[in-house]
Amino acid sequence: MLSVIVCEDDPKQRERIETTIKNYLMIEDLDMELTLSTGNPEEVMEHVKANQNQIRLYFFDVDLQHEMSGIALAYEIRKLDNVGKIVFVTTHGEMSYLTFTYKIEAMDYIIKDIPEEIDRRVRECINVAHQRYLSDSVSSKVKSFKVKMGDTVRSIPYDEIMFFESSTVPHKLILHTETRELEFYGAIRDIEANDECLYRCHKSFVVNKNNIKTVNKRLREIEMTNGETVLVSVRAMRGLN
Repeated sequence: MLSVIVCEDDPKQRERIETTIKNYLMIEDLDMELTLSTGNPEEVMEHVKANQNQIRLYFFDVDLQHEMSGIALAYEIRKLDNVGKIVFVTTHGEMSYLTFTYKIEAMDYIIKDIPEEIDRRVRECINVAHQRYLSDSVSSKVKSFKVKMGDTVRSIPYDEIMFFESSTVPHKLILHTETRELEFYGAIRDIEANDECLYRCHKSFVVNKNNIKTVNKRLREIEMTNGETVLVSVRAMRGLN
């Protein structure tokens, strides 16, 4: 999944950008999520440090009314994330040269002049970032699980998968990742064969062995790296040993 982060100190401008992003993601049903929207650049830094595995698209204002400008924020972000796409949305067109001075490699520099033009450019950046994200995933040959949801097929890297469980809805499964759940049609008995990292630990669960944190033999529970727990049958416990 591609994560979107917004840092804009003006509440009205931030709300407009948020709305544009959320509406476009919903309409196009893209495998993206607005994970953080704030006026505080320090929150952005903390979020990125705490979520190192995410692939991101950033929308930053240049003047954040903070000791850290949007340019300075982007410079610091580049030390943590050298592949994320950075877009500036600002009234300060004269400062665009700084993106070259600091080697930020900005994807776009949108001037706040016509609101409708801002919306269009934001949508274009989302679309381009998503296409590049899909291309990069294919070219890097990251092993992924394909989930068909309606007319959309989503590719979830196995590194992000915690476990699968049978849904209360007949013939459906729930895929648990680090941060979200996806429900899709399938049979739990067929999941384990998709990759060697998957293990059927219970009649209702298939777990990603690479993301197991602890195994409690007494309670017959597995704790995953994201804190969720999964049941283990007596027979399956032997396989975990």
